[in-house]
Amino acid sequence: MKKLLVQLDTDSMPSVFDGIVAYDAGVDHVLPYGGVTPDNVQDLVYGAMFTRGGDKLKNTAIFVGGSRVEAAQAVVDKIKETFFGPVRVSVLMDANGCNTTAAAAVLKMNQALPVKGKRALVLAGTGPVGMRAAGLLALEGAQVGLTSRSLERGEHTCRLLRELYGVEVTPYELDPRDQEAVAQLLAGVELVLAAGPPGAVLLEEETWTRLSQLQVVADINAVPPGGIPGIKPTDDGKERHGKICFGALGIGGLKMKLHKAALQRLFTANDLVLDAREVYALGKEL
Repeated sequence: MKKLLVQLDTDSMPSVFDGIVAYDAGVDHVLPYGGVTPDNVQDLVYGAMFTRGGDKLKNTAIFVGGSRVEAAQAVVDKIKETFFGPVRVSVLMDANGCNTTAAAAVLKMNQALPVKGKRALVLAGTGPVGMRAAGLLALEGAQVGLTSRSLERGEHTCRLLRELYGVEVTPYELDPRDQEAVAQLLAGVELVLAAGPPGAVLLEEETWTRLSQLQVVADINAVPPGGIPGIKPTDDGKERHGKICFGALGIGGLKMKLHKAALQRLFTANDLVLDAREVYALGKEL
């Protein structure tokens, strides 16, 4: 019985990256589909549900990806609506690497400094990775804030986190071009994660190096100059200016392990839905 992964991508062309990782994780065959939407996904799911029965169902699984996380989440919601009773297959959602990257970043930070009771700030925290990282930090017991150029967008993200995870995260309006305002907001913060888009500088080196209480600095952006200049992409717990630093590639190594482990976990049962919390819990087991 072959392990088959139905790769559903919201982009027009299925991700080659996700396909290769699936094979490296031990999947026997990947069935890739692009341009997947909530309107056309049902028949694809039926194909996965009805071709195998009983215990054999666990040998088929679904991966939902794509560059647009909200679109992928809508597809996942439709997939879950399509299942009924025990007739279902396991699902992993990791559009744009959002869940595995957020989980890896928080796992690294928590290993460097247990976050429970600590103050943490996620810069540009309304994006897919930042939002999930903020939620995971809060679930670990940190006092979490997230920033956005738009307070309205930040408040919306925090409401979503309250609904999804039952956690309280504080939104802040912040323009990273005003580094004095950044420094004031970071006063007393012990952990900071930059989760902005490529090329967006969020925290200058001369700002973070003079913050005495800051202990852990992490950046998911590998595109120069990076979200936090002064951190190298390869930093994986490297001490710089008295602070523990994690760069995008340092985080990315664990992200790849999580991605493969999550794919492997799919084939242990036919009723799993792996999202940020589930991927994070899996990371704790590794």
